[in-house]
Amino acid sequence: MTTLLSDGGAVLIRQLQKARHAPALLVLTQTMPLMMLLFFGYVFGSALSMPGAEYREFLVPGLLAATAANGLMTGMFTAAQDAHRGVMDRFRTLPMSRTAVPLGQTVADLLTTAVSLVPVMLVGLAMGWRTENGLPGALGAFGVLLLFRFATAWVGTYLGLLSRSEEAAGQLGSATFVLPMLSSAYLPTDGLTGWLRTVAEWNPISAVATAVRALCGNTGGEAAPGASWPAAHPVAGAVLWSLLLLALFVPLATRRFARGRD
Repeated sequence: MTTLLSDGGAVLIRQLQKARHAPALLVLTQTMPLMMLLFFGYVFGSALSMPGAEYREFLVPGLLAATAANGLMTGMFTAAQDAHRGVMDRFRTLPMSRTAVPLGQTVADLLTTAVSLVPVMLVGLAMGWRTENGLPGALGAFGVLLLFRFATAWVGTYLGLLSRSEEAAGQLGSATFVLPMLSSAYLPTDGLTGWLRTVAEWNPISAVATAVRALCGNTGGEAAPGASWPAAHPVAGAVLWSLLLLALFVPLATRRFARGRD
């Protein structure tokens, strides 16, 4: 355990230093959620049946959940970049824990995400979003978001180690942009019919978005009639989805790193 923590800490410091020397990427990851929040809040919000202020209260938790889900894309790109530039091969030759490298990368992503969520929340507050359940609810929602981000980063790391090139990882990572669209991040699912509603309600992003709304006391935090289990129990659903992804992809990513490229 001591070796894992010390080796993982060394990889974590490397990743943070690497991020510090890539300011353009930091600016992009910081500004993109803010641009989407303003665009969806003031453009789409005016075209929906929800009043503008009510939709923005619904939107902010959904966008926070979508930002947490972006761990899939960043984890994929980071792992693919290091794998195809020989960094992983050099790590593999060192006498260090095989879990330390993906752990350090995912924890670094978690820390940068914790910082990047703050401006989104502040802009959301300026747009009228409020946490009606006080500090405990807000902290619970923040914890759910970070747990989900940590889980999706491990999924992305595994997929990035599987990728055949950085370009392929980038293209696949960009395709994950559609996942929040098939959830309750931006629109309620009770207006969907048939299989599409089922897919959206079982999407882990829906559980996280609804959990954040429920913990913050926002519009959309309550279950719609006939909702599936994750939609009816969003906090439990969000936590269980995150733990399931971690239980599955932590060993897969570790094993893939230890094997190297085929």
